[in-house]
This record gives sequence, structure tokens and C-alpha cells, in this order.
Amino acid sequence: METVNIKINGVDVAAPKGSTILAAARQAHIEIPTLCFLKDINEIGACRICVVEVKGARSLVTSCVYPVNEGMEVWTNTPKVLDSRKKTLQLILSDHDKKCLSCVRSGSCELQKLCAELGVDDEEFYAGEANEYAIDYSAAHMYRDNNKCILCRRCEAVCSKVQVVGVIGANERGFNTNLASAFDMGLAETSCISCGQCIAVCPTGALSEKDHVNEVFAAIADPTKHVVVQTAPSVRAGLGEEFGMPIGTDTEGKMVSALRRLGFDRVFDTDLAADLTIMEEANELLDRVQNGGKLPLITSCSPGWIKFAEFYFPDMLDNLSSCKSPQQMFGATVKTYYAEKMGIDPKDIFVVSCMPCTAKKFEIGRDDQDAAEVPDVDIVLTVRELGRMIKRAGINFSSLPDEQFDNPLGISTGAAVIFGTSGGVMEAALRTAVETLTGEELAKLEFSDVRGLDGIKEAVYNVAGMDVKVAVTSGMSNAKKLLEKVRSGEADYHFIEIMGCPGGCINGGGMPQVSADTRNFTDYRTLRAKVLYDIDNANVIRKSHENPAIKELYDTYFGKPGSHKAHHILHTTYVKRSIN
Repeated sequence: METVNIKINGVDVAAPKGSTILAAARQAHIEIPTLCFLKDINEIGACRICVVEVKGARSLVTSCVYPVNEGMEVWTNTPKVLDSRKKTLQLILSDHDKKCLSCVRSGSCELQKLCAELGVDDEEFYAGEANEYAIDYSAAHMYRDNNKCILCRRCEAVCSKVQVVGVIGANERGFNTNLASAFDMGLAETSCISCGQCIAVCPTGALSEKDHVNEVFAAIADPTKHVVVQTAPSVRAGLGEEFGMPIGTDTEGKMVSALRRLGFDRVFDTDLAADLTIMEEANELLDRVQNGGKLPLITSCSPGWIKFAEFYFPDMLDNLSSCKSPQQMFGATVKTYYAEKMGIDPKDIFVVSCMPCTAKKFEIGRDDQDAAEVPDVDIVLTVRELGRMIKRAGINFSSLPDEQFDNPLGISTGAAVIFGTSGGVMEAALRTAVETLTGEELAKLEFSDVRGLDGIKEAVYNVAGMDVKVAVTSGMSNAKKLLEKVRSGEADYHFIEIMGCPGGCINGGGMPQVSADTRNFTDYRTLRAKVLYDIDNANVIRKSHENPAIKELYDTYFGKPGSHKAHHILHTTYVKRSIN
């Protein structure tokens, strides 16, 4: 790798040729603050928080886009630089809703943090004109408050470049510039897929999930309700971050302990329904392969992906597995099998889901998600909401003992927990499908070819004399590329896994928010994924079809995968949507 020699604050640095001052400074352990910059996504030098002095330059330069060159001398903390950053923050605040105490991002707001660090303690520009916007509450999963928007355009970039949906962008010009949908439509009127990636990258409280914590507290306090909670695989890999724990901390035991202390009647694991999904989906795949069904079969676990398919690939809806997502399968099982077993009217059962995904809030309101003639799931909490709920209840999370899920719906396998990362659903399905087809036990359970964070992964496995071609992708820009190849006939697969968020649920729109600095310089997705793979490796049972609770469900209730009863309760339908 070719390097150039530069000086940053008097320190000699050998930086890769073509890199930016920002990257070179980071290499020298010097942190330059940013607001708009997201590596490979939003490199526009717009906010000017990252300005630095360069010898010979006529003015301050934006370090996030300014390339290094041989002999360059850079200063990142001169009075001129610090004064410029402070004035930029003051100007941002002059048109900003400063109700920080009541803001959902108070304490984790990147704007708030920079103001504290740079000593923004006066109101020099506050007396001037300010914009005022109505808050958009139209979407099922989130709200948009432009009064807190700082025009960093991160949301616009991730929506258009990463998710290729592009339902938000700049309207108006100059002082009146604002980020909104075309013609100021509410998000619910657009082809927004509810993925929440815009929320995940927002540095302030301008975008946030709709909070349902109060409704859950009310349900727990209602003596007529039997309140059940389920937690998705990724929640245990991210919840600790809400309490200051390092990224990549497994908090499963403490999470269960906290949920029990919140007052839920039963604490169950969505992982059981992930195993159930594999049983139904693997059966569906084998049926299509053996009987000439529609191929490739495409997974249906991610509601953001499902909504994307309904908008942008309606001609391929027949390729989707008819399986409900694990969240919905779990709720349906609770309000049928569990309700009968416990002698409780399904109407009196209140199912709460703790999810890494904002699209789950939309999913619970979809048609055909009411197996017991009541909603399969009543409320969805993101990981952030769960963190707030635990704090509000005064529970000291870090000191909690480790506890286990309740039975019978708390038993799961290693195959189920890896659902939370890209490639996990595919790997779990292959473990069951291969053993079902061959009738032999796998010598090695890891399908390494489908692991990792690459945008598109492909593999061919010879199973019982047949080459099974599979593909795994995450993030809608990658999914679009892959499906266009399938649609044109350029690519040919038997089975495809698609997740709506890049990297899978470990990077879901409802996971703990990480700062831009962490996103740019830390592989946080791999750290979270490692939690799930470690749990899988340590699990005594690592194949869905060997889960004793799953065997009991089929022996005593569903009969067999794909049965009429299983299909009624565990499967769903899709609709073609119009793009606005």
C-alpha cells in the first residue's frame, strides 16, 4: 500500500495515499468531530464541524473529504478551528428545538455531546427567525420531527443509497430547506419500508420510533391481562449497550431477569419460533424442490424486506415463503397452543415483542396476522424502548443475576439464535434440510460460506446427489441487485435469504444507536454477531428439528410441518403495493 508522509498537530503520520485527513488523523489517534459524515454513505462535507487548518490553504478545509498529500501539515485544534466549530454549532442551535430534557435522545445526542465538548454556553444567535414544522406521526413505526433536524442528510443518504427506497430528501432551498417526503406527504403515504435505518443514523431526536412503553406498563398493571413477552435473538446482543456495556456483550441472562422484574407473567424466547420457522420453511423448500414448485424460495422473516418486495418486486411475491416471521409465529402459537394449554381466552393474552426492528411495529398491523381472531402480537418494543422501560422501572441492569426463560416456549437451539445475523436463517435451514434430505447426521454444522457481512454471498452444496444453489443478502440495495439478476435469468438459485437491514437484525433500525464515530471506525456489527455465534457454539442442541419443545408442538398440536393446522396458524399472505 502506497503511503504519503504528513504532519498532524506536529506528529509525523504515514497515511495511505488517497485517504482523507479525517482517516489519517484517526490513524494517529486524533479524533476530529463530525456530524454529517458517514463512511461510504454520506461523504459530503456539509456540516463543517470537521474543519481543520492546512498549511498553505486559504481557508479551513473539511477533513472528511479533503485528501492527504505528501508533506501536508494539518492542525486540528487551533483557536481558529475551535471557534469555527463552535459558531457552526451555535448557528445550528439557532434553528433547533432545544427541549433537550424531554427529548428521546437526551444523553445520546451527538449534537448535545459536541455542544458540551466545545463549550457552547451562550445564546448569541437565538433571537433570530426560526422554522417551525408539524411533526409527522403518520407511519406506524416512527415519527419525524423536523424541528430537531440539523440537515446532516444522513437519513436521506441511507434511505437512497443503502436501502434504495429514497422516500426522503431535501425540499425547499436556503433557510427554508427541510428534509421530507415528496410534496410533503406523510411517510405512511410513501413506499417507506419501515426499516428504521434513517432513525439508526440520525444524530439527534429528529427521527425516532413511536414509543409504546406506557401501553406495556398499563397492560402489566391490568389484572385481567395475562402478559407474555418474547425477545428476538439480537436483543441479547445489543441491550447491554443501553446500559453502558461494551458492544458485543451477551446479556441474555440479565435481560430475562429484568423482564421478570418488570412484571411480565411469562418471559419467553422468540428463538423457539425461529426453530418453528425452520421446520415450516425447510418443509416448504423441500416440497418446492421435489414437486416443481416456484423457485427460488425466498425467506420471509424480515418485514422490511417483505414490504420492499411488495412495493418493488410484486412479480416475485410467489417466490416468498408463506411462513410468518418468527415474531408472528410466536404470537400465534401463544394465542392458540399456549392459550389452550393454560385454559386462557386468547382475548385476555397480551403479547409484547422486544425486537431489533422498527418494521415489526408495522408488521403486527398487517392483514392475516390473527390466527386466533385477535392480533398475534399486541405491542412491539425496540431494544431502545426496552432499555428505557428498564431504567424507568428503577432496575439496576448491570447488577442483575442471570436467569433463564420460562418453559415450554423458552426452549430453543443454536440454529435459532443465529437468525439475528445475515446468513443465520440460511445456515439454520440448511442444518435441518440437509439432514432431512440425506437422513444422515451432519459431521460439521457450520456453513461458513453464508456467514459474514458481505453484501451478497453465494454457495452451492451437494445434498443427496443434488447441487443446491443458495444466496444470502442484506440491505435493500444488495437485495435489488440480486433479485434483478434472478428476474432476468442471469442468476439461478434454489433458496435465497434476504434481510432488510445491512448485516441483518444485529444492525436493525430498533437496535441501540451508535455514534457516527463508532459506525465509521468500529466493526460493531461483527461484534454483535459474534455474541450469537458464540451462543450457538455453546448450545447443546444446535439443530431446529432436535428442539424438544418443537417436537412436542408437532406431536401434540400441529401434527407435522405444513399440515392444515400449521398452515392456518403459522403462514400468511402478501399484497402488491403501489409506489407513491
